[in-house]
Amino acid sequence: MPYRKLKADKIFDGFGWLNDDSVLVLEPNGTIRGIVHQDEAGEGIEELEGILTPGFINSHCHLELSHLKNSIPIRKGLVNFLITVLKTRSAKKEEIIENIVAAEKELFANGVVAVADICNTDHAITVKGKSELYWHNLIEVINLHDENWEKQINHFNIVLEQYKILTPEKVTTTLTPHAPYSVSAQTFKALNKATANSIISIHNQESSGEDELFENGKGDFLKLFAALGEAKSPFAITGKSSLQTWLPYFTNGQTILLVHNTYIQEEDIVFAKSYSELSGIKIVYCLCPNANLYIENTLPPLDLLLKYNCKIVTGTDSYASNWQLSIAAELKTLSDNFPHIPLPSILQWATINGAEVLGRSTVLGSFKNGKKPGVVLIETDSLNKDLLTGKSKRII
Repeated sequence: MPYRKLKADKIFDGFGWLNDDSVLVLEPNGTIRGIVHQDEAGEGIEELEGILTPGFINSHCHLELSHLKNSIPIRKGLVNFLITVLKTRSAKKEEIIENIVAAEKELFANGVVAVADICNTDHAITVKGKSELYWHNLIEVINLHDENWEKQINHFNIVLEQYKILTPEKVTTTLTPHAPYSVSAQTFKALNKATANSIISIHNQESSGEDELFENGKGDFLKLFAALGEAKSPFAITGKSSLQTWLPYFTNGQTILLVHNTYIQEEDIVFAKSYSELSGIKIVYCLCPNANLYIENTLPPLDLLLKYNCKIVTGTDSYASNWQLSIAAELKTLSDNFPHIPLPSILQWATINGAEVLGRSTVLGSFKNGKKPGVVLIETDSLNKDLLTGKSKRII
């Protein structure tokens, strides 16, 4: 079969723009054969409108919550969001799986090639076993009280073992903490041992109340605990921010995806940078801007992250907290709200950065010869080719 030859308004190779006269050449199975000048490409060049980019890495998703699409009111704050999820999450297993199937197809069609996916159950096992995407499953541990830590870890280890039947070349799985306000000190210590040298994640500073909880024991989270039957906060007051309270539990070479970071402060970024360098862990900041707007109607302090050269990746979060599962829509939100950031930098977060963080950069993330990263066409405005519309489609 002949090679496929692709040319577009712009081609982003995972690191930056290629020359305007470049043509991407691929083998029939999608393996990158090379990048050549259009005069050397011969016949059969496909001319496309928009930006060609390697396949997207979705670094934070909750596939299991796809049945909650359009179910939760927007902009009511994180605590109200969490209480609503607790009340509405339950559904018939058939309905949950049907929506998981649809969401996986949407991710594929929009150009996602790998996902770091939060799991609380085994509902997505069959879908992931048949999927063409790479999956890093994060089995999310929730446990408020120290005395229950062993029972809860054992429960989630059962879920982990169920996912481990899937092909390890395409699917990896580890335990992970849910959030600082839902994991006890002893549970954090157990997770530190269980996740040595693993890629894990945590929902970090998604609400201003999270810091307030640890600094003085007050704030909105007391309402969440009341909904869970807790008469008071189960957590000790540390007088420190949330991040400075929980991060020191991790000492075993983990790569930690800090997800959301909507209310992170400069001193926390400095603390995380210093602590990670001393302890040998790696810190990565995962941005899900549309979920932040959906829940809190605000965005994280991106310029602060860039000031300290933080590693950044992007995710969609879930249909409980988003209007779509589209990395292109996340990139548009970031580009629209931070127009001073060069578009190639933002595209890197969704391609090579995500591939590197998930340990898939030998295959995904860039148009390097021999890789099979997928090819995505990002739609741009007809009059301004640097202006994203928020839409994309898989080419290969």
